[in-house]
Amino acid sequence: MVDFAQARRMMVEGQVRTSDVTDLALIDAMLAVPRERFVPADQEKLAYLDLDLPVGQAPGQGSRRMLKPMVLAKLIQAAELQPTDVVLDVACATGYTAAVLARLAARVTALEEDAALAAVAKRALSDLAPGNVAVVTGPLTAGWLAGAPYDVILLEGATEIVPRSLFSQLRDGGRLLCVEGRNPGKAMVYRSVAGDVTGRPIFDAAAPLLPGFVEPPAFVF
Repeated sequence: MVDFAQARRMMVEGQVRTSDVTDLALIDAMLAVPRERFVPADQEKLAYLDLDLPVGQAPGQGSRRMLKPMVLAKLIQAAELQPTDVVLDVACATGYTAAVLARLAARVTALEEDAALAAVAKRALSDLAPGNVAVVTGPLTAGWLAGAPYDVILLEGATEIVPRSLFSQLRDGGRLLCVEGRNPGKAMVYRSVAGDVTGRPIFDAAAPLLPGFVEPPAFVF
């Protein structure tokens, strides 16, 4: 029998704190949210390992995965979340990240294009989030205009392209966090100032590639 509470503490102490994550509110949120409740039943024992955990298989798109705890925590910390912030969680999968974000922000829109994963997220979040999360279904690259503008947009995976399609949904001063590139990639923070969006790398990272965020094949003469 796995002691999930102990496993959660070990995840935070061994993977999160040791990676220069010092935001106490974020640490408290990760200690409070039971990650094992957001993974398939046969994966529960793996919930707190240092890996991108498979949570679903989309036809023709490969495996969908939860970001490893260290990468997720560092991305959220870099977002500099405030309690009044409105957040868009792109590719929420089963809803774990949305549950963490809900403890740090005023409102979270959790976007997922896989209807089966979105249904899992809705069920889990109805029990484990404080009531300020809405799960919506639609193309990931389109964001969710109905809830815009956002103070923070978080992509839960890697993109091979600059996610410009989401920039217009940022509020002035808003931040977009993602992992850009692969093997390895760079965690990036983009900031919107008076309609101008600029980005900078913040740490090396690897993450599963998200559907729709694939670089188009180059034209060859």
